[in-house]
Amino acid sequence: MSERRYFVYIMMTSNSLNTMYIGVTNDIGRRVFEHRNRKGSEFAAKYRVTRLVYVEEFENPTEAIAREKQLKGWKRIRKNQLVRAANPTWADLAPESS
Repeated sequence: MSERRYFVYIMMTSNSLNTMYIGVTNDIGRRVFEHRNRKGSEFAAKYRVTRLVYVEEFENPTEAIAREKQLKGWKRIRKNQLVRAANPTWADLAPESS
């Protein structure tokens, strides 16, 4: 029996760091592909949120959803600090083929 994994992730616009999207998924590769192809989220499609800059992994979906809600409740400066601590250059963490 395979273990399910759940991911809380932060995506940013490709041209700047102005727009941030926080989500939860059980397939991070598929979800990045959807964002890059403007599928699955009207917000992400409208603002062209295509760069994966932060990911946390969970075994329990309830914990992942709780973390997503927690991050969404944070002020922008705190979200920026979280990303910067894990990804100082704000590099895209997903390969282009995602």
